[in-house]
Amino acid sequence: MNRLPTIDDIKTSELRIRPYIHRTPVLTNRTINKICSAEVFFKAENFQKVGAFKARGAVNAVFSLEEEQISKGVATHSSGNHAAALAYAAKCRGIKAYVVMPENAPENKKAAVAGYGARIIYSESTQKAREEMLNQIIVDTGAFFIHPYNDYRVITGQATAAMELLKEVPTLDSLLVPVGGGGLLSGSALIIRALSTHTLIFGTEPKRADDAFRSLKAGYIIPQDNPVTIADGLRTSLGDLTFPIIRDHVTDIFTVQEIEIINAMRLIWERMKIIIEPSAAVPVAALLYRREQVPGSKIGIILSGGNADLDNLAFKS
Repeated sequence: MNRLPTIDDIKTSELRIRPYIHRTPVLTNRTINKICSAEVFFKAENFQKVGAFKARGAVNAVFSLEEEQISKGVATHSSGNHAAALAYAAKCRGIKAYVVMPENAPENKKAAVAGYGARIIYSESTQKAREEMLNQIIVDTGAFFIHPYNDYRVITGQATAAMELLKEVPTLDSLLVPVGGGGLLSGSALIIRALSTHTLIFGTEPKRADDAFRSLKAGYIIPQDNPVTIADGLRTSLGDLTFPIIRDHVTDIFTVQEIEIINAMRLIWERMKIIIEPSAAVPVAALLYRREQVPGSKIGIILSGGNADLDNLAFKS
C-alpha cells in the first residue's frame, strides 16, 4: 500500500486479521475513575496475542503480501514487541522470520521472539546499528522487510484497536495513546477522524524520549538520539509515513517523567490487577498528572502491552 489508508482499508484489515488476534476487552475501574474525575475506558491490548497491540499490524502486513514477496521470509528490527509480533505472524503464515534486536532488549522479549521460531540477530542499541544490521540480513537472505511502524499495512492493522474501542464506547471525548514510532498513534488518529470527529486524540511519551512532542511543535521530524527510559517500546523515532498523520490529526502530545510512569504502572497493577509494561503506563501517567489538559469526562486509553520484565521491575524495592 503506497497511499494514505482509508476507513475501508481499516475495515478490510480488521477482517483479514480477525482469525489470528484477540478482540481485547475494554475495562473500567471505579477507583481510577474517582482519581481522574472521569469515566476511563482501557482498551486492554496487554491481553493481545504476543502481549501487545503490535500483533495487529504485523499480522495485517504479513497476510497482505503476495506469496512471491514472502517466499524467502520476512525481516525487521525491533526492541521487542514488533519482533515478537512479526515472528508470530510469520509462524501463522508458515514462513521464516529474521529479527534484528538491540543487545539491551529485555530478556523476556528476546525469549518471546525466540519462542515463536524467529532467527534473532543482535546489534548495538542505536537506530543506525539496527538498520545497518537489518540491511545486511536482507541482502544475505532476500527476506521482505516489514517496518515496525513506518508501513501503511502496519498502521492500518494498528488502527483496528481504536476502531474496536469506538464500537464499544462511541462517545469518547478524548483518547490517549502512547507514541514511539507512531504506528499506533497514527492508525488511531485515522480511525478517530473517520468515525468520531468530536473525539480529541493525544499522543503520550516519556520526557526522556520526547521526539514526537518536539517534532509536532517544530513541524518536521526531529530524530530520537538513543534515549534512556524505562518505556523501552517508545525509544524509536517517528517515520515519514506516521509523522504527517500525527501532525494533521493529533491534538497534542503530552510528556511524562519516569517516576510518573512508574507510579501509573503500579496503580494499574494494584487497582486493576492486570500486568502492563512501562510503555503502556505512559498514557495512564499523562491522564493522572496532566488531567487538567485532557478535555471531557469520557476518556479512552490504549494499554499497548503487558510484556513487563519481571526480573527488573521499576517499582521493586
